[in-house]
Formats: sequence, C-alpha cells, structure tokens
Amino acid sequence: MTGPKLNEKSFVAGERSGTKATAKYVRASASKARVVLDLIRGLDVRSADEVLQFTDRHIARDIRKVLASAVANAVNNDDQDADELYVVACFADEGPTLKRFRPRARGRATRINKRSCHITVIVARMSDDRIAIIQARQERAGGSTGRGRPTSSAASRRARVERSRKQAAGAEEVIDAIDADEEILDAEIADDSVDATESEAVESAEALEADATEDDATAEAAAEASADDSPAASEGSASDELDEADQAQPADESGEAEEK
Repeated sequence: MTGPKLNEKSFVAGERSGTKATAKYVRASASKARVVLDLIRGLDVRSADEVLQFTDRHIARDIRKVLASAVANAVNNDDQDADELYVVACFADEGPTLKRFRPRARGRATRINKRSCHITVIVARMSDDRIAIIQARQERAGGSTGRGRPTSSAASRRARVERSRKQAAGAEEVIDAIDADEEILDAEIADDSVDATESEAVESAEALEADATEDDATAEAAAEASADDSPAASEGSASDELDEADQAQPADESGEAEEK
C-alpha cells in the first residue's frame, strides 16, 4: 500500500504538510540511497522501520536514523501520535563530491569520486480510514507485531517499564512470602525445641525420682536383712562360748584327778 504521490518541491517551497528530518553530507552516493528509499515510501512508520531493519544495504542504517528523527520531531514538535504516521515522502539529493586519484601503471592516475548525499524523510498523519484499517489489523494480530512487541518505540518503552515494574513487584512479593514462611518455620522449630527440652527435663526428673525410690527400697531391704541376721548371730556366738566352757571343765577335772 502506497500513499499519495506528492511533489517533493512543495516541501522545499514551504507548503509543509508533514514533519521532516534531514541528514546532510552522508558518505554514500545518492543513487544507492534512492534504492532503499523506494522501499519505504508510502509505508507506515512501523512497517518502514521493519523494512530498514532487515535491509542488507549499509545505507539503510543511516536512513533508519533519519526516519526515527522525523518521527521524534512529529511527536515532540507537532504533538502527533507515532502509530498514526507514515512516510509521505523521502528523497536523496546529491552532495559534494570529493575528488581523489589512484596511481596506476606507466605514471598514470585514475580519478576516485567520493560522493555524498543529503537524505530527507517526511512523515505525516495517515487518513482516518487507513488508521482504522491498521488498528483493526493490529487488533486481529493482538495489538502488537508478529513477535509480540508493541507497535512503536514509545509504546515499547512503556511496555518494558511496566513489565519490569510488575516483575519487581512480583519478586518483592515472593521474597516477602519466603521471609514469612521462614519466620513461621523458625517459630515452629523453636516451639518444638522448647517442648523437647521440657519433655527431657520431665523425663530426667522422673528418672531421678525412680532412682531415689529404688535406692530407698534397697536401703530399707538392707536394713531389714541386717536386723534379721543380728539376733541369730548373737545366739550362735553364745552357744559356742557355752560349748567351749563345757569342754574346758572336764579337762580340768581330769587333771585334778591325776594329781591326786
């Protein structure tokens, strides 16, 4: 789809119907620049930028910068919307040519012409019908290009900023949730440790009480055993003394009889 064919001289004469940007003294020939300019003439700004981005010619880089400058001038100076602009005209004029020479055989020299050009890109607002068609096409495509990017650099910048802010907010929420979970886990661990300590203290106290009870029972049993054994031992010792005394008396009597 191409726009209306306008006379480029009308812009030079002062009949301005768009916003232009010019790059002067570009070190390339005008003929090479015109080949690329023919590709974007009449296209909307987004499509023209995509064409220039994927064009292999080196001059396409400079033309893309001029196009971006023209769009920026329209947005900042004329309060235009970048999504509603298209390339109404673009042309390349001859610039000064630098004369150089190259030495050749037999003392001769050949001329080298280092040409330059002035590139001009003019953008203007599209008609309402064309804007409606492009908007409908964008709505069918999801409001963005085929790669999921916004339709303009400003919109792309805003979308990137919003995405980064959302990602930062989401990361902060995740960090807060993790911190809360860690605090809850630490509290549970502390409670478990306190409960374990208390249970260990109770168990140790019960064990000490059981040991004390066993010691008391053992002491009581030993005391009862010693009390039971002491009368029998005394009775046995007394009987032993009586037996010894009885044995000693007959011996004495026998000795006295012999003496007599």
